[in-house]
Amino acid sequence: MNSDVSIAGDPLAIPHLLPPVPQHPATVAEFAGLARTIAADRAHWAPLVQYDATSRWYARLRTGPGYEVWLLSWVPGQSSGLHDHGRSSGVLTVLQGSLTERRRHTSGVAHRTLTPGSQQVFAPEYIHEIVNDALEPAVSLHIYFPGLTEMTPYAATVEEPVRN
Repeated sequence: MNSDVSIAGDPLAIPHLLPPVPQHPATVAEFAGLARTIAADRAHWAPLVQYDATSRWYARLRTGPGYEVWLLSWVPGQSSGLHDHGRSSGVLTVLQGSLTERRRHTSGVAHRTLTPGSQQVFAPEYIHEIVNDALEPAVSLHIYFPGLTEMTPYAATVEEPVRN
């Protein structure tokens, strides 16, 4: 007895009949797009958020080939401290509230306020500090590629903004 499979042949031998292989991000723009897609799915991430008055709260949302996605919450006054991300690059996206990024420049220090939807892309050796200077809690999404294996802390804090 013949079946439809035997009539059509082996479906695995016919690539156009196979579902497409899921793609993963490969460029900075694609990682930023992934962050925006996750940010838009509030029903997925919002119920997971917790706030901790003693330290920043974080949870890994997902992993993919060579990357990790983290959800972080920040109560007023919490800071990451001045740090880099070792050999990882990344995309930081603010989901709720506002955060201040302070980073070193050759000409001094730059401050940038990140509000919901704001993104900051960084490469290895990018030294910065993230602070919740606001009166309300904040939530951010971080994608690291490759996955985050080290964070180098720096003793000094970034204080004075660059004056133009």
